[in-house]
Amino acid sequence: MNKVKQQKTAKRKAGRRSSALRRHRRSVLLVCMVLVILSGVLAVSSLKLHTKNAQYKAQEEELEQQIKKEEQRAEEVKEYEEYVQTDDYIKETAEEKLGLVDPNEIVFKPAE
Repeated sequence: MNKVKQQKTAKRKAGRRSSALRRHRRSVLLVCMVLVILSGVLAVSSLKLHTKNAQYKAQEEELEQQIKKEEQRAEEVKEYEEYVQTDDYIKETAEEKLGLVDPNEIVFKPAE
């Protein structure tokens, strides 16, 4: 009888061990699955960030080109402003808009 009890006790212990081992395997598997999922999410997020970074760099280059164009335009406006303040501009405008001529200038008009 003693042997029977020992065998039953041994089976129970083995059953408990296998049950604990199954639970341990499940928890390890679950942790591994969570890590794989997190790694996947991290990889996808990284790719999205690289795409956004490339877009921002392209936008930055475009804006820098626009800045250069506007700086050129500002320089042209400044030069035109200086030209407007000269006597040559005043004389040219008077000739074009008012039809004025210099006293020693000969004006030829087309025959109608």
